Amino acid sequence: MADEATAHGGTGAQTGSVRVDAWIWSVRLTKTRSTAATACRAGHVKVNGERAKPAQPVKAGDEVRLFHAGRERIVVVRRPVSKRVGAPVAAECLIDKSPPPPTRVEAAVVGIRDRGAGRPTKRERREIENLRGR
Repeated sequence: MADEATAHGGTGAQTGSVRVDAWIWSVRLTKTRSTAATACRAGHVKVNGERAKPAQPVKAGDEVRLFHAGRERIVVVRRPVSKRVGAPVAAECLIDKSPPPPTRVEAAVVGIRDRGAGRPTKRERREIENLRGR
């Protein structure tokens, strides 16, 4: 009988370690593995507080910090997997300690000009800047 990791599409090598870029991609923190590798090379990935290169191994218990898409994700590796898994299995492979995402502030209505109305006058420009809060 196959073990649980292989049955769920994992690698079966739960006790070993995997590349950090492959793990980030396989647990769906990034859409592509090349995006994960690029984030590592740019210094946006830290493993246990240290900058990580794409090939750095991660194992169970390691803390991975990823700054991606304008948000910092802090996750703890629960199970290393190197092949991409579904969302329910990916949730079992990590412990998410990320701060909640910031609430979306509705964009303030900016002075909408009629098409062809030309440049705003100095007075209109000041009103627009006041609306934008500048």
